[in-house]
Amino acid sequence: MSGMHRDRMKGPKKPRLSFQRTIQLLAAVLFNGYAIGFWKGRIFTGGSKAFCVPVLNCYSCPGALGACPIGSLQSVLGDRRSGFPFYVLGTLMLFGVVLGRAVCGLLCPFGLVQDLLHKIPVKKVKVPTLIDRPARYTKYVILLVMVILLPAFAPTETGIVSPYFCKYICPAGTLGGGIPLLLSNPSLRQAAGLLFGWKTLVLAAILIASMVIHRPFCKYLCPLGAFYALFNRFSFYQMHLDGSRCVDCKQCERACPMDVEVTRNINSPECIRCGKCKSVCPTGAISCGFTCHTKEAGKARSGES
Repeated sequence: MSGMHRDRMKGPKKPRLSFQRTIQLLAAVLFNGYAIGFWKGRIFTGGSKAFCVPVLNCYSCPGALGACPIGSLQSVLGDRRSGFPFYVLGTLMLFGVVLGRAVCGLLCPFGLVQDLLHKIPVKKVKVPTLIDRPARYTKYVILLVMVILLPAFAPTETGIVSPYFCKYICPAGTLGGGIPLLLSNPSLRQAAGLLFGWKTLVLAAILIASMVIHRPFCKYLCPLGAFYALFNRFSFYQMHLDGSRCVDCKQCERACPMDVEVTRNINSPECIRCGKCKSVCPTGAISCGFTCHTKEAGKARSGES
């Protein structure tokens, strides 16, 4: 029996999960492993809740095993008795220095939600550059104003300031925390008012936009993505483009969910290190990992000699 005939007898190969999707699913389970919380509508209160996870992961999510870094940062900045948030900032900076926005591409559960929604077969939309480029700075404004300045300086009678981003924008909190708790708790459903209606509207808009635009929340609104973007150029985890092997086919740029100009600036602040550019490169010119700095340094030294 020929090899081709044997392959036909076996049938088509089952599609395998990509490295990115596997890591995303494992991270979602790891950060939200308290499964019984969804069933009982009860928030996990164990000791791990004192530690920040590196992604948007609402403290009020019934499955959450850790605290959200943005929520924690706002809470500490807004409480005059807490002092400077060294621990929260230190945690964020550690992940930023080591991974950069690979946190967004590989570990964030809400990033996974957007990726899956974009697979729905509907007509996709390309945001014009004149709108897209300025809109990318919105996430930095949200980080500075809603996450840092308002909690730190907006006075209240109680001395504790509202977590503005979590309260008015965060879709991950609504999806992972608000909706599951309301579904399992009738008293909360009765108490839900205009604010929850607004948050639901924001969530719905982002989810619908995710079907036609790849990762709109990551591109335009996420303050955590803005923070990690500041570390992208010098994080330990880097992308590398070998110019001697690149044939300038632009397949990498067409595949990039964040519309990065890969051949010009592969380690752009917008790169989430998802690896799609690497997977479609026909010549294997793109690599990634913790050794790229070493490779570039070695090339620089050899060029000097």
